Amino acid sequence: MTTMTEASVREFKMPDVGEGLTEAEILKWYVQPGDTVTDGQVVCEVETAKAAVELPIPYDGVVRELRFAEGTTVDVGTAIIAVDVTGGAPADEPAVTPAPEPEPAKKPEGRQPVLVGYGVAASSTKRRPRKGPEVTVAETAVQAAVQHELNGHGAAPVPAPVSTPAPAAEDRSRPLAKPPVRKLAKDLGVDLTTVTPSGPDGIITREDVHAAVAVPEPVAAPQPAPAAPTTAPAATSYDTARETRVPIKGVRKATAAAMVGSAFTAPHVTEFVTVDVTRTMKLVEELKQDKDLQGLRVNPLLLIAKALLVAIRRNPDVNASWDEANQEIVLKHYVNLGIAAATPRGLIVPNIKDAHAKTLPQLAEALGELVVTARDGKTSPAAMQGGTVTITNVGVFGIDTGTPILNPGEAAILAVGAIKLQPWVHKGKVKPRQVTTLALSFDHRLVDGELGSKVLADIAAILEQPKRLITWG
Repeated sequence: MTTMTEASVREFKMPDVGEGLTEAEILKWYVQPGDTVTDGQVVCEVETAKAAVELPIPYDGVVRELRFAEGTTVDVGTAIIAVDVTGGAPADEPAVTPAPEPEPAKKPEGRQPVLVGYGVAASSTKRRPRKGPEVTVAETAVQAAVQHELNGHGAAPVPAPVSTPAPAAEDRSRPLAKPPVRKLAKDLGVDLTTVTPSGPDGIITREDVHAAVAVPEPVAAPQPAPAAPTTAPAATSYDTARETRVPIKGVRKATAAAMVGSAFTAPHVTEFVTVDVTRTMKLVEELKQDKDLQGLRVNPLLLIAKALLVAIRRNPDVNASWDEANQEIVLKHYVNLGIAAATPRGLIVPNIKDAHAKTLPQLAEALGELVVTARDGKTSPAAMQGGTVTITNVGVFGIDTGTPILNPGEAAILAVGAIKLQPWVHKGKVKPRQVTTLALSFDHRLVDGELGSKVLADIAAILEQPKRLITWG
């Protein structure tokens, strides 16, 4: 049997696939222990707070361990898969140095591995699982990495090879918990030494702290934490036959946090206008027959987006953001146009980069790609970053209008209501016309009533007389 060389085992860590993300949920594994993988092969799909993303492995080899099961939320920087590499590996990937292969030893009783599977030997023949101290070494590496990150030291060092798997006495005087969890416990008056951990490697989670608040502390002294912590069943306080409780995570969790932060940070003002868009609807039908737009997504939203871009060009101060840290107003000379999209994972707002510089056919093409990508759940985190202004089309649900909440970092958002045939005074007579209601919410720190009114009035004027797209654009 061939002994694995040093640095033959590589750990692939959960990357930060967006800016500032701290965790991601493993949705699906595409490989299993024993499978051969190649550089660039997608091994799993994860859901961040912004989107679902497929993760490729950065080297060739054979899968040794899957560190977490599907449905598990993992912190960025935590190893999620171990691979026996068949050749070189990137220099920036830390190696797990296996212990020298000893004589077969009896597996310690009562041990519950934190890894999935027991690895494979490096050989050109069919690989079979390997038991014994190598698993213990890998477990020790994971525990050391977790403890090191909890102590705030960044990337964890690789432990040196060990020849004896016997664990040293562990100091349990300080319970394992991340800084945000410690702060939560302090705010709620919870003593972490009395909390039973349910996270991996004995880490106390937010849920554990909340559970400790909900359940009165026992009179007796707390029992020591078990060597292999298991998740304690939560007390059922509701009718499971009549209620379903869904964990708040992923896109919905991030959206909720962003909306609460926006609503209570930026002073919102919303203005409304009802517009006769009959001529715009006629122009949409004409553009559908234009050979330059054949095969592209042509609808009222396309012309509304173009009208907003023209209004911003005429009133550039609305395209700004508030920098609280530096006490500055940031005027932006580009428009990344966000389009709110409802997806099975929740509401997302991807944006069209440099929309201000696009022609009508280019804008139509970008809108089509954005909608298809969002519908398929393949919107990348990069596509949802850097937006400057947003459109939300509630009219597709038959709603007249609404009071939209600003996306964080943006000064304005336009809500478009349903376009309906209504009686309207046109040229002195009451006639049936296509009518809609627009609502513009804006940050009153950046946009005063005059500027907000000018922007909304310009949009309405263009939609009422779309030829202004030529004269104003």
